[in-house]
Amino acid sequence: MAPRVIDQRIRLRHLTCFWEVARLRSVGKAADFLNISQPAVSKTIKELEDILSQPLFDRTRRRLTLSPFGEVFYGYAATSIAALRQGIAAAQHEVQRPILRIGALPTVSAQILPETVKALGAAHPGLRMRILTGPNDYLLGLLRTGDADLMIGRMARPAQMLGLSFEHLYFEQVVMAVRPGHPLLAEQGFEIAMIEPYQLMLPTPDSLIRRLVDQMLMANGVTEPRDEIETISNAFGRAYVMNSDAIWLISEGVVKRDLAAGTLAALPADMVDTMGPVGFTTRTDALPNFEAQLFMQAVRAAAAQLRG
Repeated sequence: MAPRVIDQRIRLRHLTCFWEVARLRSVGKAADFLNISQPAVSKTIKELEDILSQPLFDRTRRRLTLSPFGEVFYGYAATSIAALRQGIAAAQHEVQRPILRIGALPTVSAQILPETVKALGAAHPGLRMRILTGPNDYLLGLLRTGDADLMIGRMARPAQMLGLSFEHLYFEQVVMAVRPGHPLLAEQGFEIAMIEPYQLMLPTPDSLIRRLVDQMLMANGVTEPRDEIETISNAFGRAYVMNSDAIWLISEGVVKRDLAAGTLAALPADMVDTMGPVGFTTRTDALPNFEAQLFMQAVRAAAAQLRG
């Protein structure tokens, strides 16, 4: 059987434009990143959808999301872009000391990475590391295009794991962090429903833990949170909750040192329903290089101590 020829109407601009819109979940942000107009982005996406005879995005929702076909195409498009970048670099004989690029969710950046990076740097002084942090979708995008060598954080949703593999390290849950002296800390027989009159700080909707937090709140009768704030900024969250009666629902790793130092306190809430696995996410089509393997081994050792 003769090999199938790629449709010659599909150009690199179609793939890069689709990739940026899917990665950023915004036509406007993609246009700014690509330095072209929004109508040009929309036209390019429409051209690609016409060529493929399939919608790539679900336009019936408020927030731009990929269609089921788009989810599948997204994984293959990202792999293709990454392979092309690697081919260009190899053809140009780029020789330089490698940089290990690590995508890490904020919870991991605060809890397990500092000591790991310190120990690894002492053992291997020539190792260069670049820590990239942000929302889960953003980091997965960097991993797919080869802009990150590996990612460490919570396991993504099954639909996002096409072409990726996950190695579990430890479990982590969400906590309700408050300032010392918060009125609810003095309540006898605390129940989660008691938080409803207070302002809540929640993860943004694109955060992996947001769905778990919403389900937990609803299961405990908290259906109308007051003046909620959505943020993934740890610096803002920490400063705001220390100077107000707001309740910060955040991954335990982000505030573990604050809780140990007594600068923040955790409400005695049963948060087991927000428990989730944390680990490595890597691409199945690329083996970790030597530097990545050194890093992964160091993190495994740190995770073993954490579990202990």
